[in-house]
Amino acid sequence: MFDVIVCGAGPAGSVAATLLARGGARVLVVDRARFPRDKLCGDTINPGTMVALRRLGLTSRFESRAIEVHGMLVTGEGGVEVLGEYGEVRGLALPRRDLDYALIEEAAAAGARVEEGVLVRAPLLENERGQKVRGIVIAGRDGRDVRIPSPLVIAADGRRSRLALALKLTRHPLRPRRWAVGAYFEGITGLTAYGEMHVRHGRYIGVAPLGTGAANVCLVTANQRGLDDPPRALREAISRDWQLADRVSSARMVSPPIVLGPLAVDASAAGVPGLLLAGDAAGFIDPMTGDGLRFAVVGAELAANVALAALARHVRTPHRTLARLRRGEFAGKWRFNRVLRQVVASRAGLELAGFAASSAPVLLRRTIAFAGDLSKR
Repeated sequence: MFDVIVCGAGPAGSVAATLLARGGARVLVVDRARFPRDKLCGDTINPGTMVALRRLGLTSRFESRAIEVHGMLVTGEGGVEVLGEYGEVRGLALPRRDLDYALIEEAAAAGARVEEGVLVRAPLLENERGQKVRGIVIAGRDGRDVRIPSPLVIAADGRRSRLALALKLTRHPLRPRRWAVGAYFEGITGLTAYGEMHVRHGRYIGVAPLGTGAANVCLVTANQRGLDDPPRALREAISRDWQLADRVSSARMVSPPIVLGPLAVDASAAGVPGLLLAGDAAGFIDPMTGDGLRFAVVGAELAANVALAALARHVRTPHRTLARLRRGEFAGKWRFNRVLRQVVASRAGLELAGFAASSAPVLLRRTIAFAGDLSKR
């Protein structure tokens, strides 16, 4: 019998499992993928996330293989360019497959049992009427359902969480609806130690240098047209961009593009009795600010701490306690991200933001610092 089952072995699931195992809990981690595996991501870890990972002692397996990110170059319509420095605490750039593999190794080293290639079908409920979760139902090797009981389950199984969706805890809103297309390139000129975010009306393009001339390029757009041909859609977007066109003219796409969307996920709660949410399963706003990893890491820490307290019978309603802690930790950033999302969606808002950035670039630099969670040092 496991004390906690963690569904999903991405950053949120792996961090939660590591902390739970360190706290003495018997932990099972399941994921349908086999690691290392590719994952669409901006491949940067902002300073606030690095502070959290170092505080938790989770950087030793990947930090030496990453390159430093000194800040962000943000460009807008009309030739606006602002460079924002991170300062003492730098971000890192690292392929997501390497980060995820390092973190899942930490979970296994801490004593969690990790099972890959496991498809979670549904939550195991106490009865058909109630929402009290008593474990999970997985697909067995013979195709039959297998029930695995546990007093607590953490759903960290991503935007399309089978557990959260089954319990109607999350939904994909009608607005905003954006899709991401990402691939690796070699030969992009002008790469520096800074990440890049090129914000245009209805879309933005992130560029993360990964060393040796390689870079992660990710387009996020509200326009689905052309996404049935991802390489062409990505190429067209960057080749017609005023800041990137000349720099990518001789660049080579060295990986097949990955398409993901619609991106936004709204969560109505942090769980139900017997189930806690973490990572993208707990809600996903927008990848523009690079907050996803900090939400995953810190949210996983909160979920693990609440789960350990519940196992020790110090907390009666873990899902409500987690909701309160998440509001206290993330509410300000949620509001910030929603405002940025609305600015990008509005041509007038984007023009106004561009004018403000040109007239008072210090405002955009402060925005970059807030987006990078420099206040969390």
